[in-house]
Amino acid sequence: MTDIQVPVLIVGGGGCGLTTSIALSNLGIKSLLIEKHEKQSPMPKARYLNQRTMEVFRQLGIAQSVYERSVPIEYISKMRWCTSLGGNGEWDRKTLYDLEAWGGGSLAPVYEQDSPCKSTIYPQVRLEPLLKEKADSLTEGELRFGHELITLAQDDKGVTATVLERATQKTYQIRASYLVAADSGKTVGPIVGARLEGTPELLEMVTVYFKADLSAWIDDDHVSTFWFANPEGDTTAWGSGVLGKLGPTRFDRHSEEWMFHFSFKPNADGQYDADTLIPRIRELLKIPELDLELLGIGRWIVQGVLANRYRFGRVFLAGDAAHRHTPTTGLGLNSAVHDAQNLAWKLAMVLKGQAGDGLLDSYETERRPAAERNVNWALFTFGNHQSTGAAIGLIPGDLERSQANFKALLAETEDGAARRARFAEIMRIHRTEYQAHDLEIGIRYDHGALVPDGTATPPRDPLGHHFVATTRPGHRMAHAWINHNGQQVSTLDLAKADSFTLISSREGVWEEAAQAASATLGVTVNVAVIADDNTAYSDPQRQWLRVREVAEDGAILLRPDHHVAWRCMNAPDAANRTEQLTGTLARILSRDLTVN
Repeated sequence: MTDIQVPVLIVGGGGCGLTTSIALSNLGIKSLLIEKHEKQSPMPKARYLNQRTMEVFRQLGIAQSVYERSVPIEYISKMRWCTSLGGNGEWDRKTLYDLEAWGGGSLAPVYEQDSPCKSTIYPQVRLEPLLKEKADSLTEGELRFGHELITLAQDDKGVTATVLERATQKTYQIRASYLVAADSGKTVGPIVGARLEGTPELLEMVTVYFKADLSAWIDDDHVSTFWFANPEGDTTAWGSGVLGKLGPTRFDRHSEEWMFHFSFKPNADGQYDADTLIPRIRELLKIPELDLELLGIGRWIVQGVLANRYRFGRVFLAGDAAHRHTPTTGLGLNSAVHDAQNLAWKLAMVLKGQAGDGLLDSYETERRPAAERNVNWALFTFGNHQSTGAAIGLIPGDLERSQANFKALLAETEDGAARRARFAEIMRIHRTEYQAHDLEIGIRYDHGALVPDGTATPPRDPLGHHFVATTRPGHRMAHAWINHNGQQVSTLDLAKADSFTLISSREGVWEEAAQAASATLGVTVNVAVIADDNTAYSDPQRQWLRVREVAEDGAILLRPDHHVAWRCMNAPDAANRTEQLTGTLARILSRDLTVN
């Protein structure tokens, strides 16, 4: 007997599952989220939220709540490679290289030109409670923590899940039209036969989450992350440790909380308790007297894997169930949020009868290639850190030569200057991680819920830095600041989560066609005319004019998730506008309509 019926069952209560719950609730779709654990994770885990993720949160109505609590960009605008924080030895407390990061510092004008949002740091240990509180406040979504999926079966009309309430050991059944697996691939993936392909084990990592006052050993308020390297330490990229700032109320050198990563080889023997790890951190930082309060210890495997499929009938994989990344470039959680936004509007339109089932196929054809690019990029940037020791001249197992090379690097000689210049040139490769502007917001879909217009793809920077704003179908919509009834808004704000928006720059051209398409398909098509002060939207700074790429009477069809579905360079004659727009929208929605 089925105890509960719900349109969407979400398995997994982390960042991806909670974001999916919020997005569906905003769209009026009831969902039930189950999470095996009674409490949320006590570890910081992912902490970097890029511009694209903050754009999604802006649409969901939670961006401001995040910004009010997160680390402002000015305090995370720099990465530093150094020898140690403390110590009085010959190599100690030396800065080897600084790199601007994440749209801060001199990068700010370019990043701010391309998005209405700034990147930030807000670790999952604090983000997930915020998301849970938001999801709980919405009447359409129900959350059940401490409830575990036991079995799953599906047919052509839905899925049936057997769930265990762990506190009482009672089981019950849930019947849902669709299931979203946001469970990190632990349960649903194996049941439906998903395969995670790629690099399953690179390193075993330990993360120590702690409180400490490190301000006496830090001379720069803007550094987000400290990478350590010295000739006496472990010569692997992660072996000497990586220190990350977490806030939560002081964001300068007085940050109250920190996380410290260091690595072991997979399956290495080792103790992972406070008695072992706290002295190890003091040793690596070279601060033997450090007063440290331990908050948590996490042990995890660095992976770079991608699911062979994202859709299995009425089951969809998202987040870590679909892709797992190395921590470099901070793409894991960000990709998961993008998955949730992409899938939610499609599920909503199918469940409301506005779209055919084929629209759901586009989730895989769009998000899987995007995730594949991210997984490969993360693996690449992870490998880049192996070059740091070699660039310094650290030689595993040869302390004497490592010390000699280190001394030569720091020497105020012509040879030392040459070594430092070569080292700096090699270290510039880390721009592919910390200045990956195009990788983060230049997301495009080549196949899916879109209609190509035959134009060439804008050139993509192979190093991931330079982003080209465009309104080409499949791409994230170009951002421009415009005015709406006296208020500044972004062109991304024109996207409505439950409908399409047709953007033009001439009033009276597309309104009738949009109304007709809406009436025929039962899907709202809003019209936004960005023209002059006589329209609701104006372009006083001519930002929209510079990026729109279509004629004044042309049109751009914007999807609910900020991506362009279709565009028309010039308006056809009035008789053909309705037919063209309605037919295009039907194709996007996988609707079998004949337009006369």
